[in-house]
Amino acid sequence: MRTFALYSVARLGIFVVAFGLVWAVAFAWLTWDQLTVLWTALVALVVSAVVSYWLLGGLRDALAHDIDARARRLRSQFDDARRAEDH
Repeated sequence: MRTFALYSVARLGIFVVAFGLVWAVAFAWLTWDQLTVLWTALVALVVSAVVSYWLLGGLRDALAHDIDARARRLRSQFDDARRAEDH
């Protein structure tokens, strides 16, 4: 759970930084309205996804390992309960 929280906060932080940078560029050349906010958010989402892919690889692998370990543990508990029920 700690890895999930850390990964989520890191992704959110990268998005906020990307949004701020895109906003600074867009604000300099475009008039600011609701459509500009939407486009800024969409561009920031794409930029943050690419940056996260490169920067958070190790953290993503640790998260995948934690999820896999939890799934194996729950599957084992389920199988044990099913075996106990059969006897």
